[in-house]
Amino acid sequence: MASRALKDHMEGHSGSNALVRQVILGGQDGVVNILGLVLGVASATKDSRIVIIAGVATAFAESFSMAAVAYTSARAMHDFYDSELQREKQEIEEVPHFEREEIREIYSKKGFRGKLLDRIVRTITSNKKIWLKVMMEEELNLSMREFESPKKEAAVVGLSAFAGSLIPIAPFFVLPVFEAMIVSALACSGILFVGGAIKARLTIGSWWRSGLEIMGVGMVAGMLGYVVGTLLGAASF
Repeated sequence: MASRALKDHMEGHSGSNALVRQVILGGQDGVVNILGLVLGVASATKDSRIVIIAGVATAFAESFSMAAVAYTSARAMHDFYDSELQREKQEIEEVPHFEREEIREIYSKKGFRGKLLDRIVRTITSNKKIWLKVMMEEELNLSMREFESPKKEAAVVGLSAFAGSLIPIAPFFVLPVFEAMIVSALACSGILFVGGAIKARLTIGSWWRSGLEIMGVGMVAGMLGYVVGTLLGAASF
């Protein structure tokens, strides 16, 4: 009972971390991509209405694109897992002696020897479901727990990207263009810093360094958009 509870806790913790990472991934991409666009359009046109139209239209397209990429990537990982699962299953059926020796080698490397090793091998290989699970996780380092549902991942990434995309656009609904550009850049820099810091806390590394790196990427994108928009706005076609 205790081991089952621990397993459920570990799987739940892993799943929650994956969800947060997906939210941060989608949100950051939405912020960075749309920030560059709105600053570019704003500097070129000086028209809040055009900025809003361009920003919202791009936000929908960008979010759908990210959701599609997330879905196809997750689907590809599921297909890869299934193909490896079928291959291992076939090998257990056709060449069980080789697969049994692989189990022995895996646990021998973990330090088990003698009768204890024999008992471990015999116990695992007496149940084909357990045998297959061990081969997938210990030999191939593949676990279905690591893979999100493609539909769920697409929904989370897509909605997060759309939510992130609205942040650079929002100031243009209520402020004049110049002030809206400043507020948009400041708001996005803060959001990106927080997102980078959270991502570092979920993995490894310095939270403030990660925050500054992500914020720096966003600011570079914004400045590029601004510079290009200014040049295009000044050009005559």
